[in-house]
Amino acid sequence: VIITSLTISAILIFFIVPLTILFFIYLTNILLLIYQRNNEVKADPLSDVWNSVRKTIASFWDIYARIWHGYELHGVENLPEGPGILVYYHGAIPIDYLYFLSRLFLWKKRLCLSVADHFVFRLPGLKLLLGVTGVIPGTREECLIALKNGYLVSISPGGVREALFSDESYQLMWGNRKGFAQVALDAKVPIIPMYTQNVREGYRMFKERRFFRQLYESTRLPFTPPYGGLPVKFRTYIGKPIPYDPNITTEELVEKVRKFLFSFQTKTAVQALISKHQTIPGNIWKALLERFDKRRK
Repeated sequence: VIITSLTISAILIFFIVPLTILFFIYLTNILLLIYQRNNEVKADPLSDVWNSVRKTIASFWDIYARIWHGYELHGVENLPEGPGILVYYHGAIPIDYLYFLSRLFLWKKRLCLSVADHFVFRLPGLKLLLGVTGVIPGTREECLIALKNGYLVSISPGGVREALFSDESYQLMWGNRKGFAQVALDAKVPIIPMYTQNVREGYRMFKERRFFRQLYESTRLPFTPPYGGLPVKFRTYIGKPIPYDPNITTEELVEKVRKFLFSFQTKTAVQALISKHQTIPGNIWKALLERFDKRRK
């Protein structure tokens, strides 16, 4: 009985924070449904009618971010006034990205649309929340429409694969994905790199990945459970925009991205943010101590 109790307790400690985050996400969707029914709201989820609700949601997550991770956001001035594509590193749980969305809305009253993996739209009971917070499929058409309408659009080229199989080395796992580069050229918008310090120290995946990697590649479903939730310091850094160049072709752009050259060096830009602001390999103890480091702003 004692061994069983200790085992259950250890499991709960490992997974309690990720499960709590999942609970809050579903609770938010329930409250949205109640608000929609009580106020008979029939407006499009992206319309300004929902701004008061968005502010409430953003305020909740911003308070959570401040208390649990001492969250800081740097480089907001690098965001263009008009449309652009944000490219970011995907942690085991993109809670840091949720913090960014919340603070951006509170500071700038600006909604950033988020490209999500297809499995997200198959999760039950989240349709209204996804709509109100601006989560969209990653099709070229959807992204171009959003950019044409003046929105910022964010995407993690590594996506779920990066979330599951990157580690404390903060390796980017983009493969041959280049759709974001094509969309940037088609829409004539800049690309802005973004990265959150210590995101892998806050939440991690288990080391043994061969079986889960094979399972993911065959099903495209994230079966690997994240663990952790330690209150390490989170700082999100938004890098300098990589401007649109009308004289570059798609092939040239992709080639420059792959070879990490100067123009449109998106992958290099994100990697540079990681190199500048992240200890490699990541260290949980140092990340916890940064919560109390007053010299670092």
